[in-house]
Amino acid sequence: MSAKEEKKPEQPAPEVDKPVAKSGGLPIKTIGIVGVVMLLEAAALFVLFKAMRPKATHAEVDPSQLVTVTGDKTIEIKVVDDKFQNLQTGKVWLWDLAIFIQTKERNRETVENKLKQRNAEVLEEISRIISRAQHTQLKEPDRQALNRQLSAMFEKIFGNDDKGEPLIERVMIPKARGFQIE
Repeated sequence: MSAKEEKKPEQPAPEVDKPVAKSGGLPIKTIGIVGVVMLLEAAALFVLFKAMRPKATHAEVDPSQLVTVTGDKTIEIKVVDDKFQNLQTGKVWLWDLAIFIQTKERNRETVENKLKQRNAEVLEEISRIISRAQHTQLKEPDRQALNRQLSAMFEKIFGNDDKGEPLIERVMIPKARGFQIE
């Protein structure tokens, strides 16, 4: 070997497997697969929501042919129309209330008799509920808290009929006006 050959600078080895950068982004196959998966998801959600929606129903009997059975008619009975005191806010409030109960026609006599027999107890329980109620409960537009408490009280006092159904169907408070007294 000669000296010239030894001093010859070494040339870098050619790069064989250097990846070539693509300027197109994702390959077309990947885009196609993602599109198909999205279409399958949309179809599955459509089928799921279609299966979950309420079914259409049709009446089997014409409403004009319906007849009410005697004794199942609902009636209203006035329990009290009076004023009750509440001190929960630290100030004296007087609440003018009218309370009615709904019952079936067939239970009218039983409910009226129990109401006469236990009138003082009913008035005392109503007074206790009103005096313990928070001011916000008394001011509720739909009076849910009072209705729940009064319904529980009436259920306890009146109980069930001979069929095991509650004698009292519903409690109604059509008048509830509060006045602050000084």
